[in-house]
Amino acid sequence: MEPKLFILLCLQLSIGSLYAQTPAGKWYETENPNVSLEINIDKTSDTYSGTFNWERKSQINVANAPLKNVTVKNDSLLFELAQGSFRADFKLKKDNETDGFKGFFYNGTRLLGPVTLSRNPITRDMTVDAVPGKTYTRQDTLRGKITDERAWWDLTHYNLDFELDIENKYLKGSNTIIYRVLEPKKVMQIDLQPPLKITKVVQAGESLVFTQEGNAYFVQLKQDQIKGASKAVEVFYEGNPKEAPRAPWDGGFSWEQDSNGKPLVYTSCQGEGASLWWPNKDHMYDEPDNGMTISVTVPEDLMAVANGRLTATEEKDNGTTKYQWTVVNPINNYGVAINVADYIHFSDPYNGIKGTLACDYYVLPENLEKAKLQFEQVHLMLEAFEHWFGPYPFYEDGYKLVEGVGMEHQSSIGYSEYGNGNRGNDYSGTDWGFKFDYLIIHESGHEWFANNITYKDMADMWLHEGFTTYSEALYLEYHFGEEAGKAYIKGISQGIANDIPIIGDYDVNDKDYSKDIYHKGAAILHTLRQVINDDEKWRAILTGLNEKFYLQTVTTEDVENYISQEAGLDLNTFFDQYLRTTQIPTLEYYFKDNKFAYRWLNTVPGFNMPLKIKLDNLEQWIYPTPNWTYEYTKDTKTELIINPDFYAAGFRNMK
Repeated sequence: MEPKLFILLCLQLSIGSLYAQTPAGKWYETENPNVSLEINIDKTSDTYSGTFNWERKSQINVANAPLKNVTVKNDSLLFELAQGSFRADFKLKKDNETDGFKGFFYNGTRLLGPVTLSRNPITRDMTVDAVPGKTYTRQDTLRGKITDERAWWDLTHYNLDFELDIENKYLKGSNTIIYRVLEPKKVMQIDLQPPLKITKVVQAGESLVFTQEGNAYFVQLKQDQIKGASKAVEVFYEGNPKEAPRAPWDGGFSWEQDSNGKPLVYTSCQGEGASLWWPNKDHMYDEPDNGMTISVTVPEDLMAVANGRLTATEEKDNGTTKYQWTVVNPINNYGVAINVADYIHFSDPYNGIKGTLACDYYVLPENLEKAKLQFEQVHLMLEAFEHWFGPYPFYEDGYKLVEGVGMEHQSSIGYSEYGNGNRGNDYSGTDWGFKFDYLIIHESGHEWFANNITYKDMADMWLHEGFTTYSEALYLEYHFGEEAGKAYIKGISQGIANDIPIIGDYDVNDKDYSKDIYHKGAAILHTLRQVINDDEKWRAILTGLNEKFYLQTVTTEDVENYISQEAGLDLNTFFDQYLRTTQIPTLEYYFKDNKFAYRWLNTVPGFNMPLKIKLDNLEQWIYPTPNWTYEYTKDTKTELIINPDFYAAGFRNMK
């Protein structure tokens, strides 16, 4: 080969190699068919930066937004991006076969999926699909409806007693169900999900016949069920309970180990239901009036923590210990939890509205010092929430944080992470979310909205999540000022999808709920506060809700009626608009000469929410309806800004 040709070939290979290795330029993500993600990476000297365009079905789209922390090291490409309240970390490596990059993206430490970046764009259909009609099975009805076999008896107490075989992931025990007869019937529905099985049911010493239909067992009672009488049945069961593939989003038992190789076992069952791991009346409308006793037998080198207070400990000859926990107050099914580990316990009592509240903490040994520091936020939480919502609802049962998984288990809040933010993120995009530990503040907020005030039907789950997400902003407002709370709500509102209404279907186990129950629920409440326009009245409504519905199960309608009554306003169309449609109220307006005209678009009939605006920098209230309203002014107006505390949109008609 001639020298000149060889040098030219080497130069071409060198240029090609450099081009193949540099990440600068335009890239297209090719893995996800429902997302169009375009990445633009620039290089200045040795510094990389970039922008991205991200379009997702039924989501807020982003154009030319900056990438964060773009890092190129050897064959690795790292960067972070944000879409509304969503944060994602991309970790990729050069793929020499395709000249692209491959890897994964994460939300905090949670793996979300694979990523492939290519130089070649692909065409996607980004048309938003129509929301399909939901379909339900017989099992959904048996779980979600107050069936005839449930309606005739009222729960008064549970006595759950079982032994946990951790090595074989097996449990065996019984639940004594004490109830009051409302109607003289003899068929009782008790729920337990496979692979667990009910082996025997006994009443007054007699074994009873039962049949099984999926997750529901129908027990044939022998004794006369006299109206007003108190009765009991003992239900024996055993088996390997379902393992949670992704706690707490997918329920079941989690079998883990601590850093010393000792077991860490915990439960979570919201959505799937408590019958995932113990037999009960698995519907939210009925809670045991006189609480619950939970007895758990575990290996002697471990501790079992449940709801309520520890009332007895029994060391047995076979190398096990039985822990008995007693709950005095009514308790919802999914709020019942078991945590087993080599826990270290410490306390920090709180002087609250109703006196001294026991605050107990159960953590793994390696996390003790972190816990002592992080759990100082508990007192800050209690101070803020007792101000906004009234007394902590369960003084008799105490307050606990228990290491395991973040969940609102009543009087026994599940905890992990040890850090501010939500798993290392601030979904408001304002940095205010880094001022508090999300799991402490949010899950504890559920003590008022979920455990004190509990939805009767899963369709109304927004009552739990909307009010509790709003409580995060109230926590910020109490400790950091009103503007902090407002900024936080505005930030998380960017993540609202408006995919389906936030109220689900009644009388079935409707697990296909919109994630808008969180952020949209909070935005609705913040908007309602503006409509009421009296912060003292608004605070009285929040505390009044927890007093009016103390230890009760409620419907959305119950809450709507109470707020309307206490506010002295007709809020029917307000709630219909925000809870039962996906439409954002939109103010259509125009200016012509000295006339200012406006009306509501995208609203239910009769929608008449007042609105605070700035008109040429002058703040004022207007009172739109679906019909045009005309105001005449001395001067022609040029600019209108909707107050950002309202979840509403604006449209200036330029015609």
